[in-house]
Formats: sequence, C-alpha cells, structure tokens
Amino acid sequence: MKKNFALVGHPITHSISPFIHNRLFDLSKISANYTLLDLTAYKLANFMDTLNKLDGYNVTIPYKEDIIRFLDKLCDKAKMYECVNTVKNCVPGSTGYNTDAYGFLCALKFEKLNLNGDVTVLGCGGVARTFCFEAVLNGCNVTLAVRKHSFEKAKIVANKIKDITNKIINVTFIDKLPQKVDLLINATPVGMFPSSRQSPITDFDLKRCKSVFDAVYNPFETQLIKKAKANGTTAASGLSMLVYQASFAHKIWNESFFSDAEIQQLIYDSKEELKKFG
Repeated sequence: MKKNFALVGHPITHSISPFIHNRLFDLSKISANYTLLDLTAYKLANFMDTLNKLDGYNVTIPYKEDIIRFLDKLCDKAKMYECVNTVKNCVPGSTGYNTDAYGFLCALKFEKLNLNGDVTVLGCGGVARTFCFEAVLNGCNVTLAVRKHSFEKAKIVANKIKDITNKIINVTFIDKLPQKVDLLINATPVGMFPSSRQSPITDFDLKRCKSVFDAVYNPFETQLIKKAKANGTTAASGLSMLVYQASFAHKIWNESFFSDAEIQQLIYDSKEELKKFG
C-alpha cells in the first residue's frame, strides 16, 4: 500500500521538498506520495483531520510552533526548541520531531563552516531558536538580532535558552549588529523566492562577517550570499541543510538510511532543480 506524506506551510510554491523526498523514497524503495499543502491565513486547525490521515508530514513557516498544540507527543529536541518540522503519525498518535538541528549541523560540516566564536542569528522564529540552541551548546558567544517588532519575543527566547542551558545570549536590533561576527546565520525568510532581491542586513554590516550561512535555499544564491562572496567571505546556502534534514525525517518515518554519496548527489541534483525557478 502506498504511503502518503506532505509538506504543510505558507508560502510553499517555491519548495522543492517533493523533489527531494520523492528521490529519497526511490532510493529506499518505498512506494509513497509526497505533496505540498499550502495553508493560508493560519488554517491549520481546520486541516488537522487531513494531516492526521497521512503517514507523516513536514512543517515549515509559519506553522513550526503552532503545530505543537495539535500533537500527542514531542521528542526531546522538539520540546526543548518548541519547534517541530517533522511529524510521524502512527498508533497510538502523532509525534513531533525537530530534524532542523541535525540538518543544520550536517550542512555546516558539508559546507566547511565552523560553529564557533561569535555567532549572530537573524530572526527569532522556530528555526532561529534551533540555531541559537545549537550554537550555545557548541560553546559559541551568541547574539540574536531582530527587528523592533520582534524584540520582546527575542528576549523571551533568550530567557528560555538561559533557563535550559544556563548560558546568556545577547539580544539586539538587526540594524545594530555586533562589531565581531565569526558566523552570521540568516534564519529569516528575507531574500526567499520570489522576493529574491532583498537582503536582511546592510552591505556595511555584512563586511564585518567572516562567514555566512543563509537558511534560505531558493534561490540557491541569495542576495546575502552573493554580496558576501563578493566581499571574499565564505558563504553557503540552506539547500544542503534542507536535504540533510529531509534524510533524517525518512529515518524517523521509515528507518531509512542513505550513504554520504547519495546525499551529496541529491544536493547537487536539487541545485539543478532550483534552476527551473529562473
């Protein structure tokens, strides 16, 4: 019997998740469908019956936090981050997982970026919290940079991280970045297709960053990455993170495993797939 999976979020017309997941299903010889469920205007509550009938699903913006109240159980990391991007449905119920952390760490290794020193994370949504936690747990000096309307939420995130890890992270405005940034991480959707000409920070601030990781993967080279490379800065797209976190979701759903060569080939093929967006 064919299994059914999906990605739920908004907007997701730019997503290549079906391409990635269907390739992973083919590699593991599992008969399955993977579709996009674009839910507008926060209609998640009205759609849970449909989601609960799936074998599993992925969650992206803006529902990574909202989905939690509809789930029966959370894994440890999803509970700590208060952020879910993968759900498995089975008897006795639904369980939420966070595979972003795994994908993030694997991507940094793949892209030869170091998670150490002074790290600045842009944004304070679910994936930003994941990045902050992982950076703190790796001994980094972390700054969370946000726009004015998100400042109070960012302070709540910082307090939660302190409660759990006993480590203090700095909170600042996005236009007042630290003077020293060893690794800048963009955890906002700024620069994402189709608004590809936008950049989350100024060119002046970007020149102070030694390396850049942009969680946005479409386009493959965002304005942030293009400008960073023009400065001679090491910079990487979020595409490898997307592929690695997807592979971990398959381990959760079906106990599937993939070789390094298979994952690296899929990253390359996914990059080619992105070219279809123009």
